[in-house]
Amino acid sequence: MTTHFVSTQQIEGMTLKSTLPDGEVMLDVPMSEGGNGNGIKPKPLMLTSLTGCTALDVVSLLKKMKIEYDHFEVTASAELSEEHPKHYLSVSIEYQFKGTNLNKERIERAVDLSFNKYCGVIYMFKQFTEVNYKITYL
Repeated sequence: MTTHFVSTQQIEGMTLKSTLPDGEVMLDVPMSEGGNGNGIKPKPLMLTSLTGCTALDVVSLLKKMKIEYDHFEVTASAELSEEHPKHYLSVSIEYQFKGTNLNKERIERAVDLSFNKYCGVIYMFKQFTEVNYKITYL
């Protein structure tokens, strides 16, 4: 079994530094919320983990399938509750592809495999909120 370990320490005020196995991330809130604006807020960072996880899956799967494309991007939007603790009520993921002669069948297979089988972050999100996706060809 693999164990992930991170450490987060206060730098100054609301500015925090998280040390991960592969680097560091600065966390903070905007000045309007009492911070210094020197880092990323934690909830959007969760969405970054989600888009990064599935994007890496899709890139890897498409490479194995020898599928070519000119541009690939994953975006996520999440509806945040009004009450505390504020949490994501739903998450929508959009996979965007651009290219000529795209093999849509294989692209859709790669996205489906990531969304339903390989992406552990999506799996974790599905435990506490509704997650859906769509594929857009630009």
